[in-house]
Amino acid sequence: MTDAAPMRIVIAGGSGFLGRSLARHLARRPKTKVIILSRNRPAEEGPWTFQSWDARNLCEWSHVLEGATAVVNLVGRTVDCIKTPGNRAEIMDSRVDATRVLGEAMHDADVPPPVWVQMSTAHIYGDPPTEICDESSPTGTGLAPEVGEAWERTFHEHCPPEIRGVVLRTSFVIGRGGGALTRLRSLARIGLGGKVGHGRQGMSWIHEEDMNRIFERGILDPSMRGTYVATAPNPVSNEEFMRSLRRAMGVPIGLPAFGWMVRIGAPLFLRTDPELAILGRYCVPRRLQGEGFTFEHPEVEAALIDLCRADPV
Repeated sequence: MTDAAPMRIVIAGGSGFLGRSLARHLARRPKTKVIILSRNRPAEEGPWTFQSWDARNLCEWSHVLEGATAVVNLVGRTVDCIKTPGNRAEIMDSRVDATRVLGEAMHDADVPPPVWVQMSTAHIYGDPPTEICDESSPTGTGLAPEVGEAWERTFHEHCPPEIRGVVLRTSFVIGRGGGALTRLRSLARIGLGGKVGHGRQGMSWIHEEDMNRIFERGILDPSMRGTYVATAPNPVSNEEFMRSLRRAMGVPIGLPAFGWMVRIGAPLFLRTDPELAILGRYCVPRRLQGEGFTFEHPEVEAALIDLCRADPV
């Protein structure tokens, strides 16, 4: 058996929950160096080096791409906010600008990375109430699909033709110590972990460990290219997700939240968009499954039990 080849992987937008999780996952590989490219230094120390950039302009930061094994782009302002005109513009511009300038830097590099793994969003399908969405499904209408289409279009326009490109349309990543699950657990702990609205809206979710393994596969597997839905194979309704969360936490009761309550309370008290909870979609990773990817956490209740046991706070 030969020793693993050294790898240097750049994670753009890697200072958040998902980026730090991925960085730790990749750094466990032998001879692997991870560079986080971000406006802000990560909140804690970890197995990475940090390079500052503004995610908009081509300048000295681009040297980290020279000779890198791969680039993973996670850049995007959080959608967990009130959709003011300013926030809507920032959600769009942060994704498009960062993707554009990464492509420009790769075009300028003498030895560009051979693979670019680009995050996208399963929200690109909109909010069909019952349809099961996969890679062949049509895109929806509204802000989220518009952002998703612009994000992917910018990637395809700026990814150099010699670079293998992988686009991952993901949705709700559940993990330890960060992301939206932290907020849902806090609500469930005080008895507010019931269904939202009618509860039938889809929740396409994925355990952070499987998400990291998909990113890793995108980096390492030369046959993987193009667009993939990156969610667990068993999406559930909001009602089922919240019931599974309560069971995982050992919380017996969860009061439901009527739609009108969420539309008033989400922006007023949580400073977020109520449609993130009221609407949803059911997505399945048809391409990943067809290409033999095996999920470690395919069922939501077992995945939530694993996370709540590992992160009891």
